[in-house]
Amino acid sequence: MGPEGHIQTILTPNGKIEDELRIIIPDIPPSNNKYMGRGSTYTQAFQYQAEKKKWQSVIGWLVREQKWAQNPLKKAVVEITYFFKDKRRRDPDNYSGKFILDSLVRAGVLQDDSFGNIELILKGNYDKKNPRTEVRVRKKMNEYAEIVGYRELEKKELDYLS
Repeated sequence: MGPEGHIQTILTPNGKIEDELRIIIPDIPPSNNKYMGRGSTYTQAFQYQAEKKKWQSVIGWLVREQKWAQNPLKKAVVEITYFFKDKRRRDPDNYSGKFILDSLVRAGVLQDDSFGNIELILKGNYDKKNPRTEVRVRKKMNEYAEIVGYRELEKKELDYLS
């Protein structure tokens, strides 16, 4: 399976149409531990930069292929799900999404990847046959509007079911 991505138009709970960028990469970025305290500083820096460029290239290509036409998002929710090939225990802080977030900024999807601009959701899963990284990016709505919108949606669903 090669890298793939698409822009999906979604209807938010408050009835607003938004675009959500979805990217699937048939690889998982290396653990942050790979570059911490191993080998010479020069070797580490060289390997780190090479890996970062690889991820920027793949994500940049996927974003261009999907014709992401929006301005960079000022506020966004970024969900990264890693599908590992085995069930070994892994710490989420070792898979912080650094290469992915930096690549999304460089590709023009995000304006900034600081705490004030994104809400980051990290998940880990298992898929022995198809290890991969799935990334979803959507505009962050006002939190109050999200809560009210979801309550309205729930009410409509309950009315529909009764």
